[in-house]
Amino acid sequence: MHVEYATLLQNNTWTLTTLPSGANLVGCKWVFKIKYNADGSLQRYKARLVAKGFHQREGEDFSDMFSPVIKPTTIRIVLTIALSSKWPIHQIDINNVFLHGDLDSPVYMQQPPGLSSTDPSLVCRLNKAIYGLKQAPRSWFQKLTNTLLCMGFVPSKSDTSLFTRFSNNDTLYILIYVDDILVTGSSQCLVQDFISNLLLTLR
Repeated sequence: MHVEYATLLQNNTWTLTTLPSGANLVGCKWVFKIKYNADGSLQRYKARLVAKGFHQREGEDFSDMFSPVIKPTTIRIVLTIALSSKWPIHQIDINNVFLHGDLDSPVYMQQPPGLSSTDPSLVCRLNKAIYGLKQAPRSWFQKLTNTLLCMGFVPSKSDTSLFTRFSNNDTLYILIYVDDILVTGSSQCLVQDFISNLLLTLR
């Protein structure tokens, strides 16, 4: 829990302030989970701060919602291409992925339970999206899309969660399922360079 809290502070996720008159206040809670290895052994204990998105008011602290989900047909086609061409396939796991999304509406949240500041009357004005907010998946997808476009990728017209990049004899496919990213391409070096550049850009 303390590690998660420190990460949130390090990423400047919120700014402590007084709640403006008439502003909506969103609650939050800690969600705990035990992660296991493939063999069933304990990997680690995980804590995540989650906003109570059901407290949000449409038109006040959120507007549009969108969750990027790749179509099953697209997954089958791309994996068929990768397997038949013997391309490498990698899955990217970005820690606290929603913290990379920027908010376009002011959201005020209660201080995390058990870890409040010296002044409990203050509230958190969120600078970044966090899990539980209604607009969090959309904010993350916008940030990721802008990053991929700058890297020369083109979104598919038939599936907005598929991005491709063709250059010379090189090919890269990026499939997005909310906060999971699947990458395949015509060479291991190409895929690894992309992953390193993406993680560096989103850092």
